[in-house]
Amino acid sequence: MAFLNSLLTLTIFLSATTTFAKPPAPPLTCDTIGCNLTNGYGTWGDRRPCKALKAFYPTTEEELRSTIAEAVRQKLKVKVVSGFSHTIPKLACPDLPENSVIISTRKYNSGIEVDIGKSTVTVDSGVGLRTLIDKLEEEGLSLVASPYWEGASLGGIISTGAHGSSWWGKGGGVHDYVVELRMVVPASASEGYAKVVEMDISHPLLNGVTVSLGVLGAISKVKLSLEPVFKRSVTNLYKDDTLLEEEFMDHAKKHEFADITWYPSQKKVVYKSDDRVPLNTCGNGVNDFLGFRPNGALVSAAVRSTEKALESTKNVKGKCLMAATELAYKQVIANGLKNNDLIFTGYPVVGMQGKMQASGSCLNSPETSTDTCPWDPRIKGLFFYETTAIFPAPNFRDFIIDVKKLRDLKPENFCGVDIYNGFLIRFIKASDAYLGQSEDSVVVDFNYYRADSPLTPRLNQDVWEEVEQMAFFKYSAKPHWAKNRKLAFAGVQQKYPKFKDFVAAKKRIDPDGVFSSKWSDEILFGTETPKSDGCALEGLCICSEDRHCSPQNDYFCRQGLVYKAARVCRYSPSSEA
Repeated sequence: MAFLNSLLTLTIFLSATTTFAKPPAPPLTCDTIGCNLTNGYGTWGDRRPCKALKAFYPTTEEELRSTIAEAVRQKLKVKVVSGFSHTIPKLACPDLPENSVIISTRKYNSGIEVDIGKSTVTVDSGVGLRTLIDKLEEEGLSLVASPYWEGASLGGIISTGAHGSSWWGKGGGVHDYVVELRMVVPASASEGYAKVVEMDISHPLLNGVTVSLGVLGAISKVKLSLEPVFKRSVTNLYKDDTLLEEEFMDHAKKHEFADITWYPSQKKVVYKSDDRVPLNTCGNGVNDFLGFRPNGALVSAAVRSTEKALESTKNVKGKCLMAATELAYKQVIANGLKNNDLIFTGYPVVGMQGKMQASGSCLNSPETSTDTCPWDPRIKGLFFYETTAIFPAPNFRDFIIDVKKLRDLKPENFCGVDIYNGFLIRFIKASDAYLGQSEDSVVVDFNYYRADSPLTPRLNQDVWEEVEQMAFFKYSAKPHWAKNRKLAFAGVQQKYPKFKDFVAAKKRIDPDGVFSSKWSDEILFGTETPKSDGCALEGLCICSEDRHCSPQNDYFCRQGLVYKAARVCRYSPSSEA
């Protein structure tokens, strides 16, 4: 335990003092045999191969069109990936290497055309979020909504429904600020095998091509509506969680960019009051979120090793110590908020929208640095699941109550999620996008330990499986398209009232499925695969037999403790099985 305390102290010190980070490795690599694609977390690629015949890096819209045209002419499948590749499901993974190509938008990132008079910007799909935000602020304009993580491209953001948090105005979904979109789609031979189609807000298919998961075509340019530059004022209020189920909705209605972080094992809630303030309000604050800061490679690897040791010895008390230490430190440093771009000195923290809406300092250069994003797979650092459930707002109250019931049976079983970021609760407004949210919704994200081997069970496996199944099946939450384990997508078609409209748009735009693959179809259509030994351990199935868990390690298929319909892998010594 003394070692654990020392390690936590060292991690905190380095997180507070490190400024620069080594950029992530490119997600796409090629050799004479072919190309391999991974994502930023290493959850597929080397661990789960994703390969293609060739890769292309267009720099202009015409190069993008001609590349797709040649693939269509040769009857090849096409997948598009960003320069960041942080999608957790394998949406960008092709079918078979011999009949597929991958197009990267990493070099298609130079076009940013700002129309100050109309308060719009037209952006190449490969432009990174941070690049766009900084350019807009130079012009006196702001992008109102954005995801919290700045390591994403505009094409990826729009395709997957990435979002911030707001029920105000147009809401927190970036796709709801699209006023025009250009997409390269397959075409007939007489049309040159591929063509650029342009859709504005009056076009009947715009709502189909925004949140489209990359299965309709390749987004080439996006035009977004903007607002005059503004400042934000943030105050975090720490309270016990007694009234969370009664207070979350009022909090979202009261503050434009409100969110809530719930630490169940600690019985604490952090209410973020986040609102616009006049430009002449004093403050030059920055949001440098703790989880997105660079860490020393050795420290990240050591933290991972410690967590693995706690898992293997089933040391719940050790995990709870980590969770309590993390929360205490986050409170001291305001989870990364800085007054006047230096340190945290007190609330409120006031800063320009561009400095407050997104963060990701672990993406910074130079290459010579030994510091990285803490999950960088090159350093064997953090490795975790991310579950993201999107609830119709009225359903979320009862979900909180059920999670509390499960927590109260044994609060220490929830320490694992509080080591990361607890339950992050955000708000998305109803959208017209076919695969967007049909009603005002509440989004909950939570991260938790993932084993190196897919056949290794984890501590409190049953708890997170029950919470997951409770969310998606008891309370009909929708999965975030760019996150989640496979089981979250079971029955997803029935959760979207306009799903048939999306399928119709898909048949109209890409009737031959040039941009589809078995991997993206699994997500889009919630396709089930045959169950196998250990399939429940990584969420590839819901267990119905003990063999779907890990009976050799004393993990057996059991019903949920609160949600009795859940089927989970629970640790039970053989004598109790």
